[in-house]
Amino acid sequence: MAQFDVHRNLGPSRDSIPFVVIVQSSVFDDYRRRVVVPLARRSYLGEVSHPRFNPTFAVERIAVVLHPLEIVSVAGDKLGKRVGSLAQDSDRIIAALDELLTRAHG
Repeated sequence: MAQFDVHRNLGPSRDSIPFVVIVQSSVFDDYRRRVVVPLARRSYLGEVSHPRFNPTFAVERIAVVLHPLEIVSVAGDKLGKRVGSLAQDSDRIIAALDELLTRAHG
């Protein structure tokens, strides 16, 4: 499991959130848990008013939106099958997390 790997969501919300992306650094690979951000179906979220905070990606030809407000830690063995990577879009993912965590807005 690598940073920015995309896995199937096996949880009860998998219809609206079919995938999650691992965002934690590989420095913490020895831990059994992984910090992930949900990738919600764009059709589920409707209009995206903050595209820097909620970038859109295509995973398995499904339009999905990064949903940083739903960030969570999941046991690695509870993640579904790896279906791809968003490493090529890592700058956009990190920018979204920066928006979540920055103090610049107040």
